[in-house]
Amino acid sequence: MTCKIIEFPKIHDPRGNLSFFEFPNQLPFEIARTYWIYDVPGGEIRGSHAFKEQQEIVIAISGSFDVVLHDGEKEIKFSLNRSYYGLYIPKMYWRRLENFSTNSLALIISNKGYDETDYVRDFEEFKKLKNV
Repeated sequence: MTCKIIEFPKIHDPRGNLSFFEFPNQLPFEIARTYWIYDVPGGEIRGSHAFKEQQEIVIAISGSFDVVLHDGEKEIKFSLNRSYYGLYIPKMYWRRLENFSTNSLALIISNKGYDETDYVRDFEEFKKLKNV
């Protein structure tokens, strides 16, 4: 599977809208870990790594930010700014999150628990592992 935007259900209500996700209806994996990134100072970048096995979905719960993905050969940028869209990132994609708006909140859901040995933190090593 390749990276893609997943549109979550959006239930319209005059009191406020509601969106949700469930496995296996909207998610391609069962959730093992959830974390969020917030209070990112202007100009800072988060991420800058890949995972050997972990898959993730990134959601802009509030505000906006860009997710830049690299497959070892080319780069693609996704601008996230709707809480009912999630960006699915399979294993072995280099990712960085940048251009955070004020008060943005990034929610990340993962199919694996935290494991430092799953991280690839050097871009040249990443390209070697991708056989580029």
